Formats: sequence, structure tokens, C-alpha cells
Amino acid sequence: MNSDIEKSKGVDQRISMVTGEPKKAIRVLAIPMIISMFLIMAYNLADSIWVAGLGPNALAALGFINPLFMIVIGLGNGLGAGATSLIARCIGAGSKEGADNAAMHSLILTLAVSAVFTVILLLFLPNILLLMGAGVTVGLATEYGQIVFGGLILFIFSNVASGILRAEGDVNRPMYAIAATAILNIFLDPIFIYYLGWGVSGAAWATIISSSIACGLLVYWLLLKRDTYVSFSREDFKASWNVVKNILMVAFPASVESLVMSILGVILNLILVITGGAEAVAVYTAGWRVVMMAMIPPIGIGTAAITVGGAAYGARNYENLSTALSYSAKLGVGIAVITGLLSYVFAGNIATIFTYSPESAFMAPSIAAFLQVMFLFYLTVPLGITASSIFQAMGKGFTSLILTIVREVAFVAFFAYLFAFTMGFGSSGVWWGIVVGGGLGCAVAYVWATIYIRRLKKNY
Repeated sequence: MNSDIEKSKGVDQRISMVTGEPKKAIRVLAIPMIISMFLIMAYNLADSIWVAGLGPNALAALGFINPLFMIVIGLGNGLGAGATSLIARCIGAGSKEGADNAAMHSLILTLAVSAVFTVILLLFLPNILLLMGAGVTVGLATEYGQIVFGGLILFIFSNVASGILRAEGDVNRPMYAIAATAILNIFLDPIFIYYLGWGVSGAAWATIISSSIACGLLVYWLLLKRDTYVSFSREDFKASWNVVKNILMVAFPASVESLVMSILGVILNLILVITGGAEAVAVYTAGWRVVMMAMIPPIGIGTAAITVGGAAYGARNYENLSTALSYSAKLGVGIAVITGLLSYVFAGNIATIFTYSPESAFMAPSIAAFLQVMFLFYLTVPLGITASSIFQAMGKGFTSLILTIVREVAFVAFFAYLFAFTMGFGSSGVWWGIVVGGGLGCAVAYVWATIYIRRLKKNY
């Protein structure tokens, strides 16, 4: 009996926090999210660091897999965002039945989407890589990709299950699952890659095995322990196209956003291949892993804003929605200034992490130069991430998608081409294209979100 009371009290506290003061809720939710994402990037970075010792071709092979892997992660993030948004809106509106049904539909969609994309990627991976310009690295990229994409369901399920927990304010348990995954992956990488001599395949198997741990923990918490706000049983499930549509209205555009960014990654890789060969791709691959780590705080804050903004929108509390937008952006920019300065000052030291072997030492100056240029990119990213998150929170996924297309295609791809070819900057033109195009796109997104919420408040 006491155990049941404690469980109920914990759930009530989480729901009160999600629907309460938005600034506090965003801070409380964002911190575990940021820690979780740092752990994810840590084991992704570990892959790059250990694979870098195999030479630039092996590192470039990971670079060609990255856009495809981001599509997979995007599918999981999209479905997770759809689940978070709808469940949070149901919580804000006081509908537990709706939250339960949304959670059930999310898991069913996870199984269906995973099955389809696993088959597609395993059948057509070599051809896709050749179209992406993998060239001499296609063998290594295929070797790595077929193993990772064979376990595609692990990555999608982890994101969706975590999204369900985040919707009710439980961000600690997803963090614990990710921590177990990251630690195990970092430990297994050198063993599989070098000690057992499996090369890039070893990095892939380390990722798959460690990701299984997170899935096992999440299955236990959601389906076996049953101490969450949402519940899973046949009685809770009522098949509804409207529920599916509400999830997909966020999930599909969010997943397509990742596809758009992956397509941009392919475009940038092609420009880099033309202007600097596999070495330029390797520099970008290594440097971008560091950039992604610097972007984790604003992404974590934005993910928290989906929960808080969704609950506010469901309750029609547009003042809290406005606060969630402005506070998330300010907090993200403040942190970005600090991480950007650290990245700029210690760019040379960071570059040596990827160039510890004789085969890759020559890339150190280029990686350091890339990181110093990216300092300017960090400052505007929180604006775009926050705007997209708030639109997802409101169920306006297609608006978020439009903003991403404008940023990545109309701005970043255009300026990367302009600087690399028209202005003759070569490979470094891609870097400046990201800075200028990304900055303009993020500013447009934030202004759009601000105007949209002002109209909601005015018309309510």
C-alpha cells in the first residue's frame, strides 16, 4: 500500500511540475535531457575517436553513414516528439484516457516504422552510399551501416519510450538508460575495434549491444514496473485514426526535418569531396561531432520546451507558452556563448583528439580552423531550435518543417555553394555557409514563432 502511495505521489509531483511555472519546469526537465544527450554524443564521439585511428578512409566512411543514421534517429525523435506533444497536451487538458491511448498508438507506430525502414536500408545501402559519393569508402561504410541499421528498432524505440516518459515530466529514467548505454559503448569500442581486430564493424557492434541495454530498461519501466502516469493495457487502447493523425502531425514533419538535414549533409559532403576529397569529409565529420556536442544544451532545452509548451497549449495558457519560448531561447543563447568561447580557445587541443595516430595527424590544423569558424554558428542555433520545439509542442509540426527547409535548403545549402564555388573559398566555404545560412534561418524561425504566439494571445 505504501509503495502505491509513493508511486502516486511521484506521478502527481511530475504532473504538477509540467503544468506549473514554465521557467522552473524547463530548467528541471532540461538538465537531465542535456546530460542524456551529452552521454549519447560521448559514445558517438568515442566511435569517431577510435575509428580515426584506422585512418581517414575509415573516418570518412562514418561520415557517409552519418546522414543516413540521422534519418534513423530522426524517425525516433519524430515519433518521440509526436508522442511527447500529444501526451503533454492531453495532460494539460486533464485527459488521462487520451494520454494512455496516445502512448499505446506511439508504440504500435514504432514497430511498424522500424520494420519498413530496416528492410529498405539493408537492401539498398550500398547503392545509396554510392549515390552519396562514398567512392573508395563504400565498402567500409556498408560494413558499418549494415550492422547498425540491422538494429534500427533499438534506436527508434528508445527515443519513443523516452518521449513518453518526458511527456509526464520523467526525464531521469531515460537519462539512466542512456548512461548505461554510453558507458558500455565506450568500454566495448576499443575491445571490438582493436583487441578483437574487427575494425569499423567493431564500432557498429559496440553501438548495437550497448543500445540493447537502454531498450531493456525502458521496456521494464514502461511495461513491467507500471509506475508511470500513462498505462499500457488492452483496455487503454482504442484504435483511432485521429490519434494517429495527431501523433504524425508532429512526428512526420519532425522526421522529414531530419531527412532534410541528412540531405543537406549529403550535399555538403559532395561539395567537400569536389573541393577537398575524402580528407575534407573526414575533417568535417570529426569537427561536426564537436559542434553537435556544443549544440546539446539548446537541443535539450528545446526538448524540455516541447513538454512544457505542449501542456500550456493544451490548457490554453498562452502566457506560459510565450514564456516557454522566450526563456528557452535566452537560456540556450547564454549557454552557447560559454561553450562557443571554450570551443574557440581550445580548438587546437580538441583537434588532437581526432588526430592521435600518424595516419590522421595532418588533419589537426584543418579541424581546429573548422571549430573556430563554428563559434559564430553556436550563437544563433538556440533561436531556431526553440522556435521549432514550440511549434511541435502546439502540434504544428508542418510549420516547424517549413522553417527547417527554409534554413537548411534556402539558406545553408545556398551559401555553402556560393562560398565554396562562386567565391572560391573551397572546403572552408562550406563552413561559412553553415554559419551565415544557419544564422539567418534561425533568426527567421524565432521571429515567426514570436508573432504566432502573440496572435494566439490576442485572439484568445
